[in-house]
Amino acid sequence: MNKTQQGFTLIELMITVAIVGIIAAIAVPNYSEYIKRASRAEAASALLDAANKQEQYFVDNRAYSTSFSDLGIQSKTENGHFELTINVVNSNEFTITAKPIAGAVKGDADCTSLTINDVGLKGATGSKGNTDINYCWGR
Repeated sequence: MNKTQQGFTLIELMITVAIVGIIAAIAVPNYSEYIKRASRAEAASALLDAANKQEQYFVDNRAYSTSFSDLGIQSKTENGHFELTINVVNSNEFTITAKPIAGAVKGDADCTSLTINDVGLKGATGSKGNTDINYCWGR
């Protein structure tokens, strides 16, 4: 009598699990970094938009606004991962800061905040932001 084997052996199953584990170990960190970069790009875009709106407001009112409602924009980024704040000094200088509040970027130690000021100077804080602003701004 011929006995035919059906199904998988335990060794075949363990090899498959090991391969899936190796692929997951490589893919998950890369995906997490991709999500952080995309969120930082969203924050950078919101900062540039807010700075542009501030300049338009300054042309019309001869002073910078301390309120996002005056500028017609929200204080959070589109996906809600960053919160923006405005600091105005003497009504003719401003700094807008984006700090992470939700999502994958909340625990991002590389770039804890992004900033832009009235002369277009970009800044960043964090373990990589202090040494490489371009890393945080996505250039």
